[in-house]
Amino acid sequence: MAKVLEIKNLHVSVEGKEILKGVDLTIKTGEMHAIMGPNGTGKSTLASTIMGHYKYEVTDGTITLDGENLLDMKVDERSRKGIFLAMQYPNEISGVTNSDFIKTAMQARLGEDEHVSLFKFIKSLDKAVSDLKMRSDLPHRYLNEGFSGGEKKRNEILQMKMLKPNFAILDEIDSGLDVDALKVVGENVNNMRGDDFGALIITHYERLLDYINVDYVHIMMNGRIVKTGGKELIAKIDALGYDWLKEELGLEDEEEERKQHVVLGSCAIKKKTEAK
Repeated sequence: MAKVLEIKNLHVSVEGKEILKGVDLTIKTGEMHAIMGPNGTGKSTLASTIMGHYKYEVTDGTITLDGENLLDMKVDERSRKGIFLAMQYPNEISGVTNSDFIKTAMQARLGEDEHVSLFKFIKSLDKAVSDLKMRSDLPHRYLNEGFSGGEKKRNEILQMKMLKPNFAILDEIDSGLDVDALKVVGENVNNMRGDDFGALIITHYERLLDYINVDYVHIMMNGRIVKTGGKELIAKIDALGYDWLKEELGLEDEEEERKQHVVLGSCAIKKKTEAK
C-alpha cells in the first residue's frame, strides 16, 4: 500500500515575511514529482519546511504523512519516518568520515535491539560509490570536507541510496554538476523508483529531467503551485520560459499592481512629510 505525503493550504513565513501562500501538493510512493519555477518563488522554502527547519514558521495549513501530523515531529523524527532532504548547499563536517556518518544515520532508524550489519554495509556502500562513479577513497574522507560542488551533490545521492527513504526531497541537486555528472546523478535517482519510494525534485534545469522519468511537473510562482501537468510542461518551459504562464494567469498584472501600490504609498508618505 502506497504511503502518502500530503500538503494542504501551506502558508510559511520567514522573519515575518510570507513566502508560501497556500501550497497544496500530494505525493505518493511510486511517484516522481518535479517542481520548477523562477527564482524566489518558494521552492527551497517548501523543501526546508517539509524537513522541519527551525527558520521557517508555518502560519497555516498542514503537512501529514499517512495521516500523521508531520509538523508535530522534530527533524530526526521526520527522518526516521522516512523523509530525506538532499540539501542545495551541503555542510562540511570535519572529523566525521562519510562511512561513519552514513552508518550512524542508518543505525538511528533501527530499533534498540537491531544493528547494521558491517559486512552488508560495506558491500552496499561500495556498490553505491561505484554506481555514482565516485572516488574509492570517499568512505574514509571527512564529510564533504574539500569536496567540489559536484562531489557534494553526488554525496547527497549516496546518502539517499544508503538510507532508502520513502520520500526524498531533492533541492537543486543538479546545480554545479557538469554534463557527465548530471547524467550519473539523474540515472541514480531514477533507478530508485519503486513502490516504496517517491521523490520531489526541485530544479531550474530541464536537462536533469531528461534522465528522470517524472510523473508530474508543478510550476511554482508567487509562493503557490499555479500549474500542474506532465513532461509536456518541461518542453514548453524550455522553449518559452515562464512569461507565457504569467500572461495566462495574469501574474504580470498582479505584480505591476503591487509595484504601483508601493510607489503610490511612497509618494503619499513623502507628500505628507513635506506638508509638515
